[in-house]
Amino acid sequence: MKDWKEYKLNELGKVNRGKSKHRPRNDVSLYGGKYPFIQTGDVKAANFYITEYSQTYSDKGLAQSKLWEKGTLCITIAANIAESAILGIDACFPDSIIGFVADKKKSDVRFIKYHFDLLKIHLQSISQGTTQDNLSQEKLLKFTFTVPSDFKHQQRIASILSSYDELIEVNNQRIKLLEETARELYKEWFVRMRFPATTGRPGYKQAKFVKGVPEGWEVKELHEFGKIYTGKTPPTKVREYYGGDIPFIKTPDLHKNQFIFETEEYLTEKGNTTQKRSSLPKGAICVSCIGTGGVVGVTTAEKSQTNQQINSLIPKNKKNLEYLFHAISDLKEIIELFGYTGATMTNLSKGKFEKLKILFAKAELVEKYSYLVSPMFEQIQILQQQNNQLRQIRDRLLPRLISGRLNCDFQD
Repeated sequence: MKDWKEYKLNELGKVNRGKSKHRPRNDVSLYGGKYPFIQTGDVKAANFYITEYSQTYSDKGLAQSKLWEKGTLCITIAANIAESAILGIDACFPDSIIGFVADKKKSDVRFIKYHFDLLKIHLQSISQGTTQDNLSQEKLLKFTFTVPSDFKHQQRIASILSSYDELIEVNNQRIKLLEETARELYKEWFVRMRFPATTGRPGYKQAKFVKGVPEGWEVKELHEFGKIYTGKTPPTKVREYYGGDIPFIKTPDLHKNQFIFETEEYLTEKGNTTQKRSSLPKGAICVSCIGTGGVVGVTTAEKSQTNQQINSLIPKNKKNLEYLFHAISDLKEIIELFGYTGATMTNLSKGKFEKLKILFAKAELVEKYSYLVSPMFEQIQILQQQNNQLRQIRDRLLPRLISGRLNCDFQD
């Protein structure tokens, strides 16, 4: 390719591992302060820029670490291998993450991030070991990056691709706001019990409470709300069972979004019929019950299946969907308590799952909640679909632009 050259990563900017010197790493005095502490899971969860985190460092934590500037590319080298995202905030991170600070005269950090997206599968393959997978800084620096010599050329390519990620990020912010609004209304009405009046029934100020519960509200088991379904994995050695268009839902698929639009694997109709039962319909509530417990998602396909790690509830009344989604999400801590004897991994059987209990409000109030919140759920689905389409377009353009195969007019 004309005017494209090969560079090692450290020739395009500064490369250093994160710092977490103190031992033990879990010393509580290191945490709870004002400094964002980014972990490998945060990098993996980020779409493009890292703005959210699950932990913070105290002043003591910062003293044994380093505060990296906004714009640093984070590359995971342990646990979640070869994931990458750009800091959208100043933050610390441990030595399981490598930080790349671009030389602004030579490289655009966005371009390098997209280059990593292409290298990801290869980087993961060379990191597989006999014990814990690991991608060392030494291995990383052996790779070459083919980069346009003209810095403006890099910027144009990065700008084309990042325009899709910026739209995705805007949609994610809108999704988060809608989810928080629906969740907060649920908590206000059904947890704090400050609910409004409905036809023929008083609001919380006039309602009669019996042992702290509004009169007429009931504790019910999950099976009372619909059919309980537990999935099964078709034999993986039979190729004709896989590669179709029927979503095959596993726990990682539930982590992605509230609504399940895409899965890592799909079944054929033959693979689907090995279950010897009907498929999950649209609007089923899937709950992870083995391993990572209590992750909840809602099906969107007319037909889908799950593996055996997931129990699902098919609501018999669609107007209960939004309420049940939040009520079941609140069972996460309870679900996590079900483990193997002497172990910590969750293992909640179908029999135990269907007997989990939730407090169910009067039907009129649940229907009023559904009336207000169902448009929010619908908008979340639309935004998630838009994001899927944006990712597909970006991913088609990515290899062609980064490799230089796609000719573009880069004239000013």
